Amino acid sequence: MDAGHTFLDCPAYLGNDGTERCGLPAVVEDSYTLGSTDGNLTCVKIRCPLGHWFSGPVDALTVPAAVPGAAAVAARW
Repeated sequence: MDAGHTFLDCPAYLGNDGTERCGLPAVVEDSYTLGSTDGNLTCVKIRCPLGHWFSGPVDALTVPAAVPGAAAVAARW
């Protein structure tokens, strides 16, 4: 595996009730900086093995706690 890759947990919701998250490792495909009134924001484009992709500030794409159900999703994948 290339040591240059960065991974985040995929933040996609899987259930209609909004409680189950994907949680699979999503690779950072691109990184860029946006200016704001509070200073620069580090932003990324990420994609997980199930095809979910997101682009935005790292803080908005980071899941704050352990993802319940992620092991079940990984087992299905």
